[in-house]
Amino acid sequence: MTKADLIEEVSRVVEFTRKESEVIVEAIFDSVVKALRDGDKIEIRGFGSFRTRQRQSRVGRNPKTGARVDVPAKRIPYFKPSKELKDLVNDEGAEAPASTPAPEL
Repeated sequence: MTKADLIEEVSRVVEFTRKESEVIVEAIFDSVVKALRDGDKIEIRGFGSFRTRQRQSRVGRNPKTGARVDVPAKRIPYFKPSKELKDLVNDEGAEAPASTPAPEL
């Protein structure tokens, strides 16, 4: 699913215009990015949590030339799914959502 697909789905479900749905989706994404930049943890019950992890500096390798490259320390975003989300994704007995076509046999 792309961001455009997500905007279309929001528009369809809540019966807003595409432009209004785009504003909503962008506001959510901007809020997540701002919170992660500020070092906050985002927890969405039943979905999962977002936070940042610190990566240490290391010596990497340029795959094309083989030359050694210093990779600086950095923060990376990390998502941890909730137990409920894991269960929903792995629940083989549940029906697929209406928007997902059934697999062909």
